[in-house]
Amino acid sequence: MQPEIKSLLYSTDLSQNSHIAFGYAVYLAKLTGADLHLLHVLGSMSDDAMFALQTYVQDENKRREIIGKRVENARTRLDEKQELFWSAQSPEDRKVREQIKSVTVCESYPAEEILKTAETRKCDFIVMGSHERGMSHTFLGSVAKSVLRRSHVPTLIVPLVETG
Repeated sequence: MQPEIKSLLYSTDLSQNSHIAFGYAVYLAKLTGADLHLLHVLGSMSDDAMFALQTYVQDENKRREIIGKRVENARTRLDEKQELFWSAQSPEDRKVREQIKSVTVCESYPAEEILKTAETRKCDFIVMGSHERGMSHTFLGSVAKSVLRRSHVPTLIVPLVETG
């Protein structure tokens, strides 16, 4: 008997090729009837970026507003990518959109948040893309490697597709 997939987590970095990994997540959701959860995690701002923000933006409320806009802007980009993806699908395939149960954009440590969300949402499967180029062990991004090593559920890492 094959394991049943009831809930899928798709994690995106919003990169150019992220729609390819999303296509796999949608395909698996369509085949299995599983719920689909979407997640984008913004890494914390670097120390240099925080220093620059504190140096050039003296008003603390304005700094908080700027930091908050990062999440808002990422959510807008995710929504735009979703609209573009779904508009290119057949009417039958668009029905899978109804299986999306949550869309989360947050600021955290990406690998930890992906694993925590998979556990919290009781996901049976994780789909994400790899974005780094390189030789041997660097074919996977550091987040993908960390999730793959620590995940307790099957994880599909969709490789970078060269375009151009």
